[in-house]
Amino acid sequence: MSNWTSLWYVWLILLTVFLLLLCGITASCIKFCCRKKRPPVETFSRHPYDLTVPATDSDSTAHSTVT
Repeated sequence: MSNWTSLWYVWLILLTVFLLLLCGITASCIKFCCRKKRPPVETFSRHPYDLTVPATDSDSTAHSTVT
């Protein structure tokens, strides 16, 4: 049976996972607190827009082909 203190890479991996987990939890808490303090932002406009599509003529010179 090997000694756990001699397995430095296992401790390094565990420390890395712990730090990533701690950073994720901290970022989530900061995001939650900032969202709670700010007023909600409206993501879409309530005013409908009129969209006009110009009609194209199939006999126009841009669409004609020379045979």
